[in-house]
Amino acid sequence: MKPRAGTGSVTKSVTKKLYIKTYGCQMNVYDSERMADVLAPLGYGLSDNPDDADLVILNTCHIREKAAEKVYSDLGRLKPHQQRKAEDGGRMIIAVAGCVAQAEGDEIMARAPQVDMVFGPQTYHRLPEMISKAKRAVGEKVLDTDFPPEDKFDHLPEERVRKGEVTAFLTIQEGCDKFCTFCVVPYTRGAEYSRPAATVLQEAKRLVADGVREITLLGQNVNAYHGDGPDGREWGLGRLCRALAEIDGLARIRYTTSHPRDVDDDLIAAHGEIEKLMPYLHLPVQSGSDRILEAMNRKHTAAEYRHIVDRLRSARPDLALTSDFIVGYPGESDQDFADTLKLVTDIGYAGAFFFKYSERPGTPAASMREQVDDAVKSERLSTLQQLLDSQQEGFNASMVNRTLPVLLEKPGRHADQLVGRSPYLQPVHLDIPDSRHAAMIGTVIDCTITGLTGHSLFAVPVRDGQAGSDSTNSSNTVDSSNSGSPTPDSADRGQERISA
Repeated sequence: MKPRAGTGSVTKSVTKKLYIKTYGCQMNVYDSERMADVLAPLGYGLSDNPDDADLVILNTCHIREKAAEKVYSDLGRLKPHQQRKAEDGGRMIIAVAGCVAQAEGDEIMARAPQVDMVFGPQTYHRLPEMISKAKRAVGEKVLDTDFPPEDKFDHLPEERVRKGEVTAFLTIQEGCDKFCTFCVVPYTRGAEYSRPAATVLQEAKRLVADGVREITLLGQNVNAYHGDGPDGREWGLGRLCRALAEIDGLARIRYTTSHPRDVDDDLIAAHGEIEKLMPYLHLPVQSGSDRILEAMNRKHTAAEYRHIVDRLRSARPDLALTSDFIVGYPGESDQDFADTLKLVTDIGYAGAFFFKYSERPGTPAASMREQVDDAVKSERLSTLQQLLDSQQEGFNASMVNRTLPVLLEKPGRHADQLVGRSPYLQPVHLDIPDSRHAAMIGTVIDCTITGLTGHSLFAVPVRDGQAGSDSTNSSNTVDSSNSGSPTPDSADRGQERISA
């Protein structure tokens, strides 16, 4: 996924072309946007085409299997463009950023001589210095994968390069201290760090002033947030959401990705008390087997997860849940997998990401015995997918004939069509004349859901003065016992989840 080309508040004249390809999670999307912000004062403007770019950045993700090989494939495709630009008297600087760069920086330099710069997710605020160093001498390589002592957020520009989007990501927390045995995030993103609440609120206010109506708070373990508050006390995520809800013009708040261990009393209460906090929560569980959860070092049981879900739904009866699941973890038995299917059946999900376990070098699980045969993994994944898909289909079907508040985001692919999002992140398509789009984008209107296809809904606006009889609020309930799951590559989600 690429950041959208264009300019927002930043008015520096564009003299150089910047192409960024973003792999993986929402935090990488945010990081790519901020890289563009850092480079805008240097005259770099975003381009949708890498062919003649002056700077190409591949912002990588290490979560998916064979992530590094995908990067090398893209680097191979870029090499002829780099050579052609050199033959024409120019220069294309190629950089690899993100978690693959953090984990395999030296190897990238050795295997891909066309790469000029490699830097990790904690150092992109140093991009101007890196580019200056790379330009001083052709052939000089830049490798910056340290965990710097300074806070990168303190060195990022306040202005954002934007183009009228009504939704935005905002990173509030980075890193992970959980050390799940299958996960590379603690090694690539470092220890947990929370931004001060005041800086988060300032950035949120600037986004809202720029026309943003919905903000999604990001973190590897976003509900582990414990930032310094302006009152001198430590703020958790629930307190931060309450402060964000007081910002005039901000209509919706979301957050991802959460860990069950960090769902505290205040956050549960916030779901019941803050109308702007959307009733849609991604809460990864990975497995329904206590034996596998212990092997994964998740530090909670299936019963504890169920109890958290019960408390959340008691606070917010219309809450819908999504989750992550891994099948075929080392040593997973038929009974372990049956326990996962029972948990899915008992809880009911509006969506999920599900994966076959794959080894990540350097993680404890990679060296565990009893690796599950790939054919068994595939069979279990198919069984789990059928169950989750049926649940999602049921959840989406339950929306038909309901009235939901829809945030109108952008024109649709067809004339006289607008696309928005329901509180549950479902795309909602409405037939609205093009002449009304400018006035309506960014507004939240009550819509009656009339039909669905795939993961999308179709709707008509409720007539003026007619309140939605089933509008989403804390007094409504959602039956997600027959809800379900898109595949991990679903176009409706677009990105990988941040962390497991």
